[in-house]
Amino acid sequence: MIQTAVEIRPKRQIEKEPNSAANRISTDFMELLENQFPVADQNYTLKLRSASDFAQKLNIHVNHLNRSLKAILNKSTSIINRDRKVAEAKRLLGQTDWSVSEIAYCLGFTEVPHFNNFFKRVLNMNPSLYRKLLNKN
Repeated sequence: MIQTAVEIRPKRQIEKEPNSAANRISTDFMELLENQFPVADQNYTLKLRSASDFAQKLNIHVNHLNRSLKAILNKSTSIINRDRKVAEAKRLLGQTDWSVSEIAYCLGFTEVPHFNNFFKRVLNMNPSLYRKLLNKN
């Protein structure tokens, strides 16, 4: 039997190669994400808030960004972004005297209830309660 070149050629696992496109995309994504932090000024607002914002900045489709991050980091763009925002919110609640609304706007939330719901969904408590618990200790 004659085998075609496609059948003979071994399948590549692009995401496992050290210099793969997925690796480069995940590195570029993380650099863009981390360059927004730490938030040091109350007048600052995150510019890149959603997966589509990051994809647009990287000049790739949002699905390609998600596939790349999933292959390298085992997390979606939204989860990575969410976790970083929560970490920054916790830091700001613990280390500043900024109001919850000031923190919400800095993190890119247009309305404080959206931030409260976001925070509560992730940590099972609202930001004010989290701050009270930190100040207690």
